[in-house]
Amino acid sequence: MNTNTWQYADQEMALHGREVIHTLTAAGHEAYWVGGCVRDELLGRAIHDMDLTTSAEPEQVIALFPHVIPTGIQHGTVTVMQGGHAFEVTTFRTESGYADHRRPTEVAFVKDIREDLMRRDFTMNAIAMAEHGERVDPFGGEADLRAALVRCVGRAEERFEEDGLRMLRCIRFASVFRFRVAFNTWKGMIRRREGLRYIAMERVRVELEKMLAGPDPLRGLEMLGRSGLLGCTKVPVPWEQCEAQALKGIVQLQEELRWGLLLMSCRLTSVVADELLRAWTFSNAVRLRLVHLLEWETELIYSTSVIAGDSVTEESDIINDEALRRSWIRLLIRLGKDTASDWLDLYNTLPASFRGLPPWVEKHVAKTAEMASLWTKQAVVVRIKDLNITGNELVQAMNRPGGPWLGQMMEQLLQAVACGDIPNETETLLQEAKRVMSSE
Repeated sequence: MNTNTWQYADQEMALHGREVIHTLTAAGHEAYWVGGCVRDELLGRAIHDMDLTTSAEPEQVIALFPHVIPTGIQHGTVTVMQGGHAFEVTTFRTESGYADHRRPTEVAFVKDIREDLMRRDFTMNAIAMAEHGERVDPFGGEADLRAALVRCVGRAEERFEEDGLRMLRCIRFASVFRFRVAFNTWKGMIRRREGLRYIAMERVRVELEKMLAGPDPLRGLEMLGRSGLLGCTKVPVPWEQCEAQALKGIVQLQEELRWGLLLMSCRLTSVVADELLRAWTFSNAVRLRLVHLLEWETELIYSTSVIAGDSVTEESDIINDEALRRSWIRLLIRLGKDTASDWLDLYNTLPASFRGLPPWVEKHVAKTAEMASLWTKQAVVVRIKDLNITGNELVQAMNRPGGPWLGQMMEQLLQAVACGDIPNETETLLQEAKRVMSSE
């Protein structure tokens, strides 16, 4: 047995995959590895899962293995658990009647691997590999991989008509692998792009996330712009208005912050971004992270402009560090240390010219970014619950019922402690509260 078939897969997974194939072939069926795992092996990319295809029908597969999950049995797919690894095993099939431009309404089992490969999206994903490494490649997928080409199996317009998401997959593969798109495939995509209107935004988002997380997101964004695909999605993705200069450093950022940079480069307000992120089906955690980041940028630029306007003329080099520090701490209290860290990452990526600020204001922003980490460290508390006093204690000490004054007072005390004006000690906090109340 050739044990070197797989160089880029976990060897234990590959071994158990071979056992599944061997069990099927020993029972008189054909069986192959297929799709992404074969493609990634040929490209020298790490393989995280393995899909198999077989002439055996689902019931025959179920009869051969002790642990099978009927994950998509109506479409011919079951999951075989072997040695702690999950293998999706799908019966050779043809598909027809794509009612929703996404999923076939009719599936027919067939006995010829070539017929099965014919229904797949791109030639690079239509290569099958047998137990000992022999490959079945009727559409020239290997040659296209060598030529760094994304090409549809058969007629591109038909493939994209069957499943509109394939158009985004096409651009994602071209971007992540740094491939070209074959001329007829590109032409078919332009002709069928309206079909994206039928695709759920959740599916669209997942493709865009994979593309943005790749090694060359700018290439993908450029191709999306050229193809006009994003104008055809259910919810607009307004990237055609993004400013290219802002995105140059995008690869320095981790995945979620790349979305933040994109939103900022489109000059979207936090309110508009919030609506879009909801419509694009982002999780609440990611949505809030990005919205807070945009809020931080807007508020910091506003407050810094006010401080710079108050403290300098265009020719002056005086910078009011203390006012900047207090302004930074106010933001820390409102939006948290994680957002501060995100903003700093973004600041280091964006060219100063992007904001279009007067030079003396930009100087203040640069000073804030330079001192921010130190100021964040110095802020001993940034949350009300970390104060050494509770609302109840304040109500008792002041001998007055709770009300709006209480929240305002707690905020004032937090700001004073965070800025280092008073220590975080219960007695001092009570004295400060009494002082403020008496002065009002």
